[in-house]
Amino acid sequence: MTARYGGYPERKIEKSTQAFLSQLDPQLRFLRSYQEIRPRAPHCREMILRVEFDAMMRLALAEGWASRQEGNKGYGAVVALGSRVVGCAHDTAVSRRDPSLHAELNAIRQAVLTLGDDNLSGAILFSTCERCPMCSSLAVWANLTAIVYGISIEETARLGKLRIHVSAAEISERSPVMLEVIGGALREECRALYV
Repeated sequence: MTARYGGYPERKIEKSTQAFLSQLDPQLRFLRSYQEIRPRAPHCREMILRVEFDAMMRLALAEGWASRQEGNKGYGAVVALGSRVVGCAHDTAVSRRDPSLHAELNAIRQAVLTLGDDNLSGAILFSTCERCPMCSSLAVWANLTAIVYGISIEETARLGKLRIHVSAAEISERSPVMLEVIGGALREECRALYV
């Protein structure tokens, strides 16, 4: 069972506590400070707080509009650990001529650099559009707790965007870690990026 939670036995409790809280309110988040229990602290700090999904999504939307202004495809993403933004970026695949530079990848890289840790357990990835299979898989490998998006892959495909039709929920269901997928945050505002 330990492998399901990224090889960190203490994270099993964290993610199951989060699953319970999400049933009450998806914006309630459980966070544990692992830095305070390493190497030999007598206790750790734990907290439950409310993350304002709309506020985080508005930051992702601003990144999406910045992307469009630079000639990119209009995707924006934010990584938040509680109410703290640790990564905020947009896609740069067109402007930097690198097809891997999706908004989510750029935001996750920024979060890893900000936190100095490649394990982003407790963090949420917000994105204007449902993540592609590459970015959904990266969310799994980064051990994110949740992904929240505005408009779905299916909706953007109907708007004429070239997409791989594999949902973030499908990647999550097949992943070795618990990863919540929440769609429809500021959906109409996000949709406006792609029409």
